[in-house]
Amino acid sequence: MRPELERQYVEYVQGRLPRLHRTAYLLCADAFQADDIVQATLTSLYTNWRKASAADNLDGYVHRIMVRRFLDEKRRKWSQVLLGDRLPDDGRAAAPDVEQRDEVLTALRALPKRQRAVVVLRYFHDLSVDATAEALGCTAGTVKSQCSRGLATLREVLPMATAEGTR
Repeated sequence: MRPELERQYVEYVQGRLPRLHRTAYLLCADAFQADDIVQATLTSLYTNWRKASAADNLDGYVHRIMVRRFLDEKRRKWSQVLLGDRLPDDGRAAAPDVEQRDEVLTALRALPKRQRAVVVLRYFHDLSVDATAEALGCTAGTVKSQCSRGLATLREVLPMATAEGTR
């Protein structure tokens, strides 16, 4: 890659990395898998940087790569294999609202993959309907219907959200 293109790539990644990791974590609810998804996304982005940097919506292009990597990972049977009898401690200190965070992550895991992707991109990543549709490669109507179904499921599973009047 030419030095100028590589500099642009590095600047883009440095500015977006925390947000990309947060999005990946919300999609899969596993920090290690989120790291893998982000790494695969950034590797793919690097190899296609010339094409990607010419895209009208670079963030949408990257979100599409990330969601595809997430969906590909979920399709692989080996990703469901646990190689030990317990998970390792991830070393993070528990946040004060850890119970609420765990409830939200559990509820997100209960959603079908496409609904989860729509909800994460729309509400946790704050994308518009059109930007979400572009990232997922579907229509705005599909985003709206998947979002509606996903939110309805979350309202059933998370009574705290409706009890507190938040949506």
